[in-house]
Amino acid sequence: MPQTPDIFSVLEYDRTLVLAIELSSKCWVVAAQVPGLPHAKAKRTVKPTVEALMAAIDGYRSRAAAAGRIVERVIATYEAGWSGFWLARWLARRGIETYVIQPSSVPVDRRARRAKSDGIDAELLLRTLLAWLRGEPRVCSMVPIPSEADEDARRSIRERTELVAERVSLVNRIGAVLATLGVQGYDPLRRDRRQRLDASCTALGNPLPTNARAKIARMLDRLELLLQQIAELDRQRDAVLEDDAPDKAGEMIQQLATLRGIGVQSATVLVREAFVRDFANGKALGSYAGLSATPYSSGSVNREQGIGKAGTRRLRTVMVELAWLWQRYQPDSANVRWYRERAGTTGTRMRKVMVVALARKLLISLWRFVTQGLVPDGAVMKPAS
Repeated sequence: MPQTPDIFSVLEYDRTLVLAIELSSKCWVVAAQVPGLPHAKAKRTVKPTVEALMAAIDGYRSRAAAAGRIVERVIATYEAGWSGFWLARWLARRGIETYVIQPSSVPVDRRARRAKSDGIDAELLLRTLLAWLRGEPRVCSMVPIPSEADEDARRSIRERTELVAERVSLVNRIGAVLATLGVQGYDPLRRDRRQRLDASCTALGNPLPTNARAKIARMLDRLELLLQQIAELDRQRDAVLEDDAPDKAGEMIQQLATLRGIGVQSATVLVREAFVRDFANGKALGSYAGLSATPYSSGSVNREQGIGKAGTRRLRTVMVELAWLWQRYQPDSANVRWYRERAGTTGTRMRKVMVVALARKLLISLWRFVTQGLVPDGAVMKPAS
């Protein structure tokens, strides 16, 4: 599915229907530039169904035909968000070119009280798409549309993250109940959690109260189910390393796992969340991860505002973790030497700031490793088992 317009093709407005869709759960607002009606504000509110959308597109075709124009090409766009990419795939199968815009990249009115509605947003998306099609690539950022298989493969790794967060929440809640009774040293993640709960006493030496013990027992039931589900996902994740005929993503995971300091979990997140997509260069990858700098320079004011954080939070989190691990397991690599030269004599706060820069450099180095075969300078591989 194309993600950049063909610079050698000219957008023929007399034969091209361009439309933008503002999605919501209650209705969809469609703004269009119709051939033969360049100055008409063709805007419609339809039901949030593909049938209603296609009916609207057919209506635009009829209006173009009434003006003496034949629509030969249809281009559509909408913002990336909760709806995912299913609509882009559905439209593509019907011959409609579809582009998904990164919402944070669309310039908006900066007035304190600006008018905002779904209709205005749809018009803004339409103008943004038209500018991008004219060859202004910096007017916005287009989100790469993953294949259905790649998108589905991400679900297990994201589900594991959600389950781990639920596990932490349950452990904390159990600890909170026990803290009110003065019980210390109980670890619900141990295998003998049930026996230790039966043997626990309050700070006064009494058995646990009936309702408190029953509540903790029910939370342990949920915790054990979570642990079982996490273990199942871990087995599915680790099976990729033993696959003798992996797909492209599996090959990249196996390749990353050969580097010291990178485990299968980190390798899977990197590949599923980023490396299966196509990036023009390392700068685009850093921007996708939200690790790009955001300088503020105007007149005499010149300061750095930190990273943009406009990209994928999961990818950004694992890269910061890897940056700390990389210093431990790859102390002689070029990236670590670069970090130590600049942050070696600074305070704790500056080292935390610089480790984000290390994370960005490391992300690009790992991307080049799996896509171009360039081993990070000074990196050490794991010993062959």
